[in-house]
This record gives sequence, C-alpha cells and structure tokens, in this order.
Amino acid sequence: MSQWLKEDQIQVQELVRRVARERVAKRAQEIDRKGEYPQDMFDMLKELGLFTLPFPAEYGGTGSLLSGCVAVEELGRVCYNTAYLLVLQWVPMGAILASGTREQKNKYLPGLSDGSLRAAFSLTEPQSGSDVAGMKTRAKRDGKGYRLTGSKIWCTNSGNADFVLVAARTGDENSRGQIAMFIVEKGTPGFALGPKEDKMGARGVGSHALFFDNAYVPEENRLGDEARGFKVAMSALNDSRPIMAARGVGLAQGAMDHAVEFISNRHAFGQTISDFQGVRWIVADMAIQIAAARNLTYEAASAVDRGVRGTDLAPLAATAKCFATDTAMKVATDAVQLFGAAGISNEYPINRYFRDAKVLQIIEGTNQIQRNIVAKSIFHN
Repeated sequence: MSQWLKEDQIQVQELVRRVARERVAKRAQEIDRKGEYPQDMFDMLKELGLFTLPFPAEYGGTGSLLSGCVAVEELGRVCYNTAYLLVLQWVPMGAILASGTREQKNKYLPGLSDGSLRAAFSLTEPQSGSDVAGMKTRAKRDGKGYRLTGSKIWCTNSGNADFVLVAARTGDENSRGQIAMFIVEKGTPGFALGPKEDKMGARGVGSHALFFDNAYVPEENRLGDEARGFKVAMSALNDSRPIMAARGVGLAQGAMDHAVEFISNRHAFGQTISDFQGVRWIVADMAIQIAAARNLTYEAASAVDRGVRGTDLAPLAATAKCFATDTAMKVATDAVQLFGAAGISNEYPINRYFRDAKVLQIIEGTNQIQRNIVAKSIFHN
C-alpha cells in the first residue's frame, strides 16, 4: 500500500491497529450481543482525537479522507460498531462543509470534530429507500422558517444525536427532486423518535424512525438553498462512500484473520485443516479480493483528498463501495463455512462479521444503486 499511504497515514494505521487490538477487540462481542451504545468506545475515540482526522485543518483535522479510511479499516477488523462511531461524525460533516454557511460551519463542525457534538443523517422513508427524490416528508414555508411534516426510518445514531440532518421536499406534493436539507436539533417541538430497531447487524449503534408533526425549523438551519438540498445529500454520500468501502475492507480482513487462526489450529483426517489444498484456495481468494478492494478504496479516498468531486468521483466511489462491501459479504460467508458448525455458534465471533457484512451491502446506497452509478458513467444517461 506504499503507493497510497504517506508517513502520516502509516502512523495513523499503526496507532489505530494497536488500540484496536489492545482496547477494542475485547469489547466487540459484548457490544454486539447486548446491542447497547458503546459510550466507552466513543470516549476512547474522542480521547485519541480520531474524530478529527478528515476535518479541515481549521477544525483540528488533517484534511485527509484517506487517513479516515485507514482508521475505519483498522477498527473494522475487530469491531464494526466502534468503526461506525467515526463514520457517524463524518457523513454530516461532508454535507455541512459542502453547502453550510460560515455560521453553520462554526456552530457545528468544531463539535463534530472534537466529539462534543453527535449527529445523524436522515434520508430514508418507509416508501422510498433508494428513491431519494420520491420522498414525502415536507418542509413548508412558515414566516422566517419551515414546518416539517412526515416521517423517516432507519436513522442511525438519532437516539444519541444532538442534531439530525433531515432531507425534506420543499416543492409541491407532485414535485420530485426539489429537496432541501435541514438541521433539526434535539428537543425541537414536533420532532420525535420511534423505538429503537432490533437489527440483524450494526447492533451497537441504534436506528430509529423519526416523526415530524409541524416541527418548526428556522431558516438559518437550512443547508444551502431550497433547490440544492438533493445535490447536497448526494454529494455528502458520494464523498463518504470511500469510508463505507473502508468498512468493507476492514470487516473482510477481520473475517479472514479469524478464519486463518481457526483453521490453523484444527485437525481432521490426520492433518491441519489449513493444509488442505481446497481450503488454501478459499483463503487465497479471500486475500486476493481484499487486496483488490483495498486498492480501490484507497484510490477513491485519495481522489477525494485531491479535490475530485461530482461526476468524476461518482464512479470511483461507487466502484469502491460496491466491490469492497460485496467482498466483505463473500469473505465473511466463506469464513463461516471454514468454521463449520462452530460458525453458527454465538461462542465464536465470525457470525457477527457475517451479519454486519450484509448491512454494508445495503446502507449508504445499495450495491444495486452503486452499479447504476457506474453504468451511468459508461453510457452517460
């Protein structure tokens, strides 16, 4: 990886790898089993200053998404949920950086960077997941602000967030794509959370439905103008997709690590399981796929750091997210197989990797949507 990582990133990698092994790994199973928010892991990340990594220097960061991807990958090798805590600070950052006013940036970005504020990002609705432009949540003008009505689902981290970035349609009921993003702060009258979802994977960070009953949001809490909110949302997701890819790389590497350790200490038919040629081929394919996914991920993250955006970035980011998270699912599936009956036992961590990998193929744009983005860059329509 020397062609991608500079000395700063290598230092991040070494630090986070050590912390992941010494402090995070022993908590991973418990976080998943209990499905409780890992406040101790959040405090640790805050203490280490890792939230700052991709933020611009003026907010205490390195300005490098690649550094962020390296940290997410290393944490994801041992604990999906702890790695997720970083991501949850960074997706809202992208939207605010893209179109926030100077006042909005000064109000929210320092807190996201140092961990004194937490946020969530909400697009998905009951009737429209991938079809973001078809959302029904409405923002209607009311004096110098807006009244939000409607509902959202699967808003991760909303139970812990100080504010949520919410997408809402500003056009009439038949309009598509005329969407704005609003900063809705915790405690806003008319804004309520539903119960926490009981999820298959990503269990340590809760997801909730959101309900808006004429919730008033002042105009200064709108991101950008009324017509650009959809582009803001898509830009934020576009820029964050290398981070999603890094989560896939880390998860795949972790699943392979567990599988290699397991089969190297098991015996059947008079030999170590890792000595069977068929088994070695499976592990070799894991390593090949992970290496390819890592290169795609680092390429996309490096492009973001160079200032590549929009239609130039979209296929790179979509390719990385799609391939890395599909790789995570394939590697985790094969790892469960190598564990045999032990793979379906909660005594072993590998089934956690399997469950979390499936989540990655769906969130932040399903992998079918990623393929659409890649195809559009080829056919230009």
